[in-house]
Amino acid sequence: MIFNIKINCTPKVSKYAENSALINFCLENSEFHSALESKKLEISKLEKQNFVKDENAEIKIWNSDNPNLTIIKKADLKKKFNVDYFRNYLAGVIPSIEKSNVTSLYIEIPNYELYNNTFTDEKYFYQSIIEGVLLGNYNFDNYKSDKTKPKNLKIVLISSKKKTLEQVIKNSESIMSGVYFTRDLINEPANTLTPQKFSDTVKKEFKNTTVKVNVLNEKELIKRKMNAIVSVGKGSDNKPELIIAHYKPKNKAKRKIALVGKGVTYDTGGLSIKPTSGMIDMKADMSGGGVVFGIIKAAERMQYPFELIGIVPAVENAINGNAYKPGDVISTASGKTIEVKDTDAEGRIVLAEALEYASKLKPDEIIDFATLTGAVVVSLGEIAAGVFTKNDRMSNDILKAGAETYELAWRLPFWDEYNKFLESKIADISNLGPRWGGAITAGKFLEYFVDEKIPWTHIDIAGPSLKHELTNYTKDFCTGYGVRLISRYLELIK
Repeated sequence: MIFNIKINCTPKVSKYAENSALINFCLENSEFHSALESKKLEISKLEKQNFVKDENAEIKIWNSDNPNLTIIKKADLKKKFNVDYFRNYLAGVIPSIEKSNVTSLYIEIPNYELYNNTFTDEKYFYQSIIEGVLLGNYNFDNYKSDKTKPKNLKIVLISSKKKTLEQVIKNSESIMSGVYFTRDLINEPANTLTPQKFSDTVKKEFKNTTVKVNVLNEKELIKRKMNAIVSVGKGSDNKPELIIAHYKPKNKAKRKIALVGKGVTYDTGGLSIKPTSGMIDMKADMSGGGVVFGIIKAAERMQYPFELIGIVPAVENAINGNAYKPGDVISTASGKTIEVKDTDAEGRIVLAEALEYASKLKPDEIIDFATLTGAVVVSLGEIAAGVFTKNDRMSNDILKAGAETYELAWRLPFWDEYNKFLESKIADISNLGPRWGGAITAGKFLEYFVDEKIPWTHIDIAGPSLKHELTNYTKDFCTGYGVRLISRYLELIK
């Protein structure tokens, strides 16, 4: 982390701490002038004119008195304003003060009533502000030899809604603990996060919680005839495992949900080898698995009233003399067989076993997460995940949650006409379809291993899970996309 952050709130401030900064958001130019007058701040006529004209205006005023720095930021509802505005802005502010002497940051919380046409939930309005602070504070410098100990930073939220904010702070910190855990897992290099280290890290994380973790090693996978996971892992000295994390609420669960995640800790492409440029980010090919455990961590902290079962096949897709080959036929635990046409389409192969395992548990619904295809990035770019399902209720709630959290998602076609592209003459199904509609055919492959009676949604997170330039909080490190999305989804379906 950049800072050791402590967040609290107060209705008003009688005296600002030394070495402090204050952020004030102005919806209209009249508020800007009012802020200047109330705080007795002096700026030039030109600065005032530029602030009034610029829709993204920000002005920084240094003062010898406390607060030493006042930042006035325009929030113009008419131009480029959305639910991510405060989150994204504050995520940029936190790292910008790292090298300053600021030890206390005061944020005047805007009046929700002025923004309720954009934010439909007052608590989530506040949460977006707190998330911005915490997302901006994320850093992954575990392997920096010159890193320094994080300084303390006190965050003070100024608002008359103190009681509400105190609960929102607690909830936000709980959810963000899951985001941090996910991001730490994904950003860890593949040489240190092997399948076994993955499972050891998860067991350690949940050791003193109510979450129970069980790990099936290679020997147990062979015994259970989970040959799809075993086959993908044969090319590596780091043997595959299936990690299962189980969260139960204190009271009777309202619903049992299975969360399945792709846990490929590194993907060379196997014998269908990737070029170097395609391998460089493949430590993040276990993002789906990281998301699953981040959701469960957040759920346990939040005490959501759902039973959650996280199922993640952890495997390294590498190359040696034992590596599985294009042309192989794999028999899965379900008895269904897979013709391997491309060893670089390994994620769907290991997920086949995990989804079949999840189906046997008879959950009320299944959601899987995977950096599954480049095709979904071609379709949607890095801005959104692809959603594939036949269940309208699940899709609607996931998309609504995405719109509120700004972890955006978009539903793509999932018609049965695509099934024919996966037909095999020598096995039950092929692991690769034609070039066109690749994200859809990948989802249709997964569907083949899910009990059709169970509502199921596949989320392809290949675009938004890796670092990208869309926001201040996604540009430097893998993002942990999906934890906030599903945490909100679980709140919506209560």
